[in-house]
Amino acid sequence: MFKKETRILILDDMATVRRVVMKTLKELGFTDIQVGVDGREGWDILKNSADRPVELIISDWNMPNCSGLELLKKVRADAQYGKTPFVLLTAECEAAQVSEALSMGVSNYIIKPFTSEMIRTRLEQTFKKISAA
Repeated sequence: MFKKETRILILDDMATVRRVVMKTLKELGFTDIQVGVDGREGWDILKNSADRPVELIISDWNMPNCSGLELLKKVRADAQYGKTPFVLLTAECEAAQVSEALSMGVSNYIIKPFTSEMIRTRLEQTFKKISAA
């Protein structure tokens, strides 16, 4: 599993979802959690955190201004953050959409509605995946 001091960025335009994900991460022992409302704000947070880089991104897919998928494209093209684990939260469960996200390099995805256990499981899967790479 990720270290408890891993810097995590949560992005979702719905405050309720941000709170639920943050609460779950805190219950799992994580202490360094950043939050934003869309991909544009997320990108700003990433670019302004050079002193302590973000090590895991959990982002909603559908957000105004810059979607999670658009942010994923930017992150994967960036020299500093290109390999950062990126988990998409989504209500999208159509195979074509999931396939698109996978082809763009998403590390994992969580289908809404989700439970705390689902988040924990996906984070464990993501950690194993990046550790094996």
